[in-house]
Amino acid sequence: MMKQYIETKNQYKDCILFYRLGDFYEMFYEDALTASKELEITLTGKSCGQEERAPMCGVPYHAVEGYLNKLVSKGYKVAICEQVEDPKQAKGIVKREVVRIVTPGTNLDTQALDETKNNYIMCIVYIADRYGLSIADISTGDYFVTELPDSGKLLDEICKFMPSEIICNESFYMSGMDLEDLRQRLGITIYALDSWYFDDAICKKKLLEHFKVSSFAGLGLMDYDCGIISAGALLQYLLETQKNTLSHLTHITPYVTGKFMMLDSSTRRNLELCETLREKQKRGSLLWVLDKTKTAMGARTLRKYMEQPLIDKTEIVRRLNAVEELKEQAISREEIREYLSAVYDLERLITKITYGTANPRDLTAFRSSLEMLPSVKYILEEMEAPLLVNICEDLDTLEDLCSLIGSAITEEPPIAMKEGGIIKDGYSGEVDSLRRAKSDGKDWLAKLENKEREKTGIKNLRIRYNKVFGYYLEVTNSYKDLVPEYYTRKQTLANAERYITPELKELEDTILGAEDKLYALEYELYCTVRDTIAAEVERIQKTAKAVAALDVFASLALVAERNQYVRPNINEKGVIDIQDGRHPVVERMIPNDMFISNDTYLDDKKQRISIITGPNMAGKSTYMRQAALIVLMAQIGSFVPASKANIGLVDRIFTRVGASDDLASGQSTFMVEMTEVANILRNATSKSLLILDEIGRGTSTFDGLSIAWAVIEYISDTRLLGAKTLFATHYHELTELEGKIENVHNYCIAVKEKGDDIVFLRKIVKGGADKSYGIQVAKLAGVPDLVIDRAKEIVEELSDEDITTRVSEIAAKEHASKKKTRVKKYDEVDIAQMSLFDTVKDDDVIEELKHIDVGNLTPIDALNTIYRLQNKLKNRW
Repeated sequence: MMKQYIETKNQYKDCILFYRLGDFYEMFYEDALTASKELEITLTGKSCGQEERAPMCGVPYHAVEGYLNKLVSKGYKVAICEQVEDPKQAKGIVKREVVRIVTPGTNLDTQALDETKNNYIMCIVYIADRYGLSIADISTGDYFVTELPDSGKLLDEICKFMPSEIICNESFYMSGMDLEDLRQRLGITIYALDSWYFDDAICKKKLLEHFKVSSFAGLGLMDYDCGIISAGALLQYLLETQKNTLSHLTHITPYVTGKFMMLDSSTRRNLELCETLREKQKRGSLLWVLDKTKTAMGARTLRKYMEQPLIDKTEIVRRLNAVEELKEQAISREEIREYLSAVYDLERLITKITYGTANPRDLTAFRSSLEMLPSVKYILEEMEAPLLVNICEDLDTLEDLCSLIGSAITEEPPIAMKEGGIIKDGYSGEVDSLRRAKSDGKDWLAKLENKEREKTGIKNLRIRYNKVFGYYLEVTNSYKDLVPEYYTRKQTLANAERYITPELKELEDTILGAEDKLYALEYELYCTVRDTIAAEVERIQKTAKAVAALDVFASLALVAERNQYVRPNINEKGVIDIQDGRHPVVERMIPNDMFISNDTYLDDKKQRISIITGPNMAGKSTYMRQAALIVLMAQIGSFVPASKANIGLVDRIFTRVGASDDLASGQSTFMVEMTEVANILRNATSKSLLILDEIGRGTSTFDGLSIAWAVIEYISDTRLLGAKTLFATHYHELTELEGKIENVHNYCIAVKEKGDDIVFLRKIVKGGADKSYGIQVAKLAGVPDLVIDRAKEIVEELSDEDITTRVSEIAAKEHASKKKTRVKKYDEVDIAQMSLFDTVKDDDVIEELKHIDVGNLTPIDALNTIYRLQNKLKNRW
């Protein structure tokens, strides 16, 4: 037996081998040492004919999934070695084979998987400075392929799909990608495969054979040279680990990253799309607000939509039309949602069916799901939105499969597949006949029991059964003297004896023979039904995708109705005009509709950059994030929280909000901040939306101010970047850029002062704040009064040497020599020589006062106008 074990282990050296011995999976040697530690189970030993006992540990086969999931979640591969013949019929050592290799990306156990998330495995091939990328979820049958030109875009894709496992070629280790970051920060398991996996000829052959096509034109992969190698290597890896044909991988979908809005890991994290920044919980994220789906398939699809918003206006409008009709048809929508609530996860159920691991209860769940489809389709036939019409066409009611399961499988079958009770009466004449023999056998046994009681006079005589001894007559010791001679003793107990008679033995052979035949026949018929369903995998997957999309649109429609969202207008002119915008998450967390709405306007011309000033806690970050989220929601096809919204398409959203030390990689807060800024300035385009919060706060005042100033000038210059930007800052000196750079405008958070206290009004108004109110915020936070009082003294002393005056000197010097055209490249410009703002004259203030429409000025606007003008006078040259 150990020789067989070692031979098997040598074939799977990179795996922990679960070796089936009776009712346990055993592990030996190094595997035992590793597993006992990771699983916290007892380490024992076994004499294997060697000088020392071999380390050994084991887990019971009926509870293996929990132990298996624990190892796989820690990044281990586990090879399952099963007994593949009946031990009763085996001659010598029972034959064993590895039936499956379980890895983080190939785990199919429903208890280990989050039904609302895909479990992706990704294959990366690095060849000649290009990346071939393929991604699959074997639990649902999704399979994608693309190519990427650089590591930055690859990291974006990794963050988008968040695979649990990456396989790659050796060259990828030399590509410069930070693999340790992927392992530690993102928790991804990474394996390098042998070079033969990536052989061009083998990869092409595997793909053509699997999809039964003669050329890659039929798969749409003609232009994906690296992608083909990646997809072929992934398919070969899956075939080897799953040990089956993977018939549920029916399509491979090529895609181009440029067809979707790009969101880097920092943006996904800062906008809290699918989980919160700190607790990593769904509650408090955008997904928490939008996800009112009824099915697991719908939940996964909504997450996909959020992770890759559209940039094609036509497709966005199609989605919006579907959501709008379902919003208006509230009764029909709620009927659909009621039916969908009874639909199980068709995608993962059909995967289990094709794998041959679906149990009888899985089939009844499958049938109950299919029973809902005709009603859903009937309602959909009344819909007019083109996308809903397409969904209706794709939704196959699968009534033939539903009827098959209904006629063949009992209403409440057992989980076990080989112990009978699966096939419904009337489906098979032979099953009915064997079942009658089994039930009649019970009557025969009852008659024999009564007959023996009367004949022997043993009143408590019983005929019983167990799997070891079969049927027997049990007599307690008090009646032992009445036992006749033709009873043959079978087993002695403490207070009873068990016997067999020739007549009982004959009955046993008849009953058990019928039972064994019945169980075997029921299992055979069950497998036939299961295989018939598996043969229709493409129909089922197409229907599952249709149900998932319908579930998403119904969810978005419901959220729009409940939360008073409006349909956004989509434009390609670069205008973002949001009226009375609200943060979709924060407004749900604040009771009694206390959220203060705000307007946002950006365009590609005169209002490209908004500089937003105001104290901490006043709502700057919330305001900027809400603008980004509203744009993103519009581009996934959702209604948005506003009274009116006109959304210009953006190709990317970048955020630089807050920062923290990354001590593990030796980076300070400021270094992390500057790295993110560098990434944004290098990768953003004129069609991007930038959310920048507190640039330059991690260094000295002059350095930070200079960097923030230089960044604004760089972004504002259409020859360099020209992106739409919301720029929050505590450097209120930067407000002087308005009027000096034509596309920069000032906004601030309105604040009301009451003596030494302040009240946050949460309203964005035109103009800049003249101070940061830091001491007042510190007071609100509970800083001791002694500290607050001393801070007031210090700030009065420091105000005599105002930083604005010093910056004005630089600006004036620059302004005096400034020419109308600047042809210098940005990286050749000395930051210290860049213009910050021109001088301010009393006449400018007087001129502005003349044009203020006092009659239409709100108290808040008046207050902030006074602050702004007062600040200009204080800082005049």
